[in-house]
Amino acid sequence: MQYLNQTQKQTLKISPAQIQLLNFFQLNTMELEQYVKNQLEENPLLEEAVDLTNNLDEQVEPPFAKEDVTQDYMDWDEFSDDSIPDYRTRITNYSDNDTVYTPVIATVDNWRDEVKEQMHLWVKGERQQFLADYLVDSLTDEGYLTTSLETLADDVSFSGGMYVESSEFEVLKRILLKLEPVGLGAANLQECLQMQLALKKDDPHYEHARLVLQAYFEELATHNYDRIMKGARIEVHTLKEVLALIATLNPYPIVDNSNPLEVKDTVVPDYIVSEEGGLFDISLNTKGIPPLHINSNYVQELGTGKGVNSYISSKINAANWLIDAIQQRENTMLRTMKAIVDFQKNYFLTGDVRQLRPMILQDIADKIQMDVSTISRVTSGKYVQTPFGVIGLKELFTEAMKTQSGEEVSNREIQMALSELIEKEDKRKPLNDFQLVAMLSEQGYHLARRTVAKYRENLNIPAASLRRIL
Repeated sequence: MQYLNQTQKQTLKISPAQIQLLNFFQLNTMELEQYVKNQLEENPLLEEAVDLTNNLDEQVEPPFAKEDVTQDYMDWDEFSDDSIPDYRTRITNYSDNDTVYTPVIATVDNWRDEVKEQMHLWVKGERQQFLADYLVDSLTDEGYLTTSLETLADDVSFSGGMYVESSEFEVLKRILLKLEPVGLGAANLQECLQMQLALKKDDPHYEHARLVLQAYFEELATHNYDRIMKGARIEVHTLKEVLALIATLNPYPIVDNSNPLEVKDTVVPDYIVSEEGGLFDISLNTKGIPPLHINSNYVQELGTGKGVNSYISSKINAANWLIDAIQQRENTMLRTMKAIVDFQKNYFLTGDVRQLRPMILQDIADKIQMDVSTISRVTSGKYVQTPFGVIGLKELFTEAMKTQSGEEVSNREIQMALSELIEKEDKRKPLNDFQLVAMLSEQGYHLARRTVAKYRENLNIPAASLRRIL
């Protein structure tokens, strides 16, 4: 038997234009510049304007009305993931789209060309030169050769249209191992260090160092000095000299200090915050985004007609939407950044991480009465230039921790306290996580051991056993 039930519910649907606007807010400065450039190339009715203040006056209405696009909205059917659980927790209060941002990277790979030139002095014929270049290109960015020679021979045989035996690569590898920098072509860290140590045979501690690298490499990596001294039958003062000798070796054949391989990632800030006399000036980095308007003269030149009107309408709609979207994006971003600066005023005045207040996306959304999904998109993957450097906005959003007095502090403050304790510790007897828990508790920070371990890992600080020195 079938039953009919009548229910009433209220829902809010989001339009495609609003979805497009949300995605538009997600763009960082570099991505927006490229997007505007593409639109200028694709839309003949859109062109750069001399004065941005005249944009609104020069907008042209298409034959049909534009769809109203509101700035702030929420569709629980399509964007429920934006608020639950990401925005309820204080730990995971960032958008999943944070990983979308890709900084501009300029890479200079001259070292491979230099190695190839050295190889060409040792090899003969086009075949050997081709294989030598293939071998060099197979090295990792650090200069290691982690691929077996058999695999290299098979790859060339299948893709190069010629049969190659591994013995040919063996000859080339022997040549490679003789080239500068020493360690080039090593299979791993142990082999790389051994190759460099071989040049220090005149050192009085060479034999002991060679034994440690060969037989006690795992113990060396884990700082298990007691086992090394017992197995190698050496005293503490001798082991110190051996470790000092090994410390002079380079863990990577190719490093930035001796071989400037690449320019560091260049981050283009989206926001600019300056301060003078306690007053903040907040602006957007829009130097590369030209003001836009619609070329009304071009519209008149196209004439009339059913097909022409349809084409003009679509292009005008696209142009008007872009002009409005840029304006809405700028207004939303400025309102958001002003709210963040006001919320974290002490931090922006001093640059001291300890001055950060606990803050989540919902705090800013409530402050400027916008939806949290909008705040997420104008902060995800965005960077701000401050008087004390360029920082990622997501670094300002921190979870709250209560001190013994009941005061809420940022987890960044606790991480700074943790870092200071480890910095001042006796490296011969480094503090373990349980000891760090006790010492932080004395400062009023009550944390579980696993929380301390998590913060330590976030700071890229190894465990106590790996921090130990003789």
